[in-house]
Amino acid sequence: MTDGTKTEHQAVETTAHEERIITETGVDARIAGIIEPVLESIGFRLVRVRLSGLNGLTLQIMTERFDGTMTVEDCELVSRTMSPVLDVEDPIDRHYHLEVSSPGIDRPLVRKSDFNTWSGHVVKVDTSAVLSGRKKFRGRIAAVTDDSVTIESDQASYGDEPVIEVPFELISDARLILTDDLIRDALRRDKDLREGRIPEEGAVAPDDAESAEQEQTKQD
Repeated sequence: MTDGTKTEHQAVETTAHEERIITETGVDARIAGIIEPVLESIGFRLVRVRLSGLNGLTLQIMTERFDGTMTVEDCELVSRTMSPVLDVEDPIDRHYHLEVSSPGIDRPLVRKSDFNTWSGHVVKVDTSAVLSGRKKFRGRIAAVTDDSVTIESDQASYGDEPVIEVPFELISDARLILTDDLIRDALRRDKDLREGRIPEEGAVAPDDAESAEQEQTKQD
């Protein structure tokens, strides 16, 4: 039922095997449940699934490798892998286009580690319930805990609190806002990941490896 693939290339640092705090509903959730374990089996993790009326009907699978990288070749691999899986499971009863992409620079933030990774950058957050008289917030990520993210407004309106702590359980949508600082840091992070200066999750840095070896020698 699929007849096309659209690719996009950007990379961010993420944490492998971490559950998302922002997930889909309805048909999107059913599709996510089908593809997420398959993605993980080939070394990727799901960022978002979205079925839209674009170009007739388009299924967008936004994904990335566990280390945050994503290449054009990766998008093609995911598309080739997902197409037969979706054809067998057949969660969509109409003809659709399959689009596989990376999160991009102004990416959705769907895991707690995303907020940590992009701390200091401007984010737009929507909540599922009213918080301090609002359901929409924008500002810099000032602090992240296990339960919440603190946002310092960069465009405070009269009467709005300049600093707000938003519980993760209330966040329905979150996305980075494109700024010059974000572009610079995202490009630097992408380069560092590809050149191995940011270790993958669970990898041991050279200095740490040497320390671990010395510690093992002492124990022996």
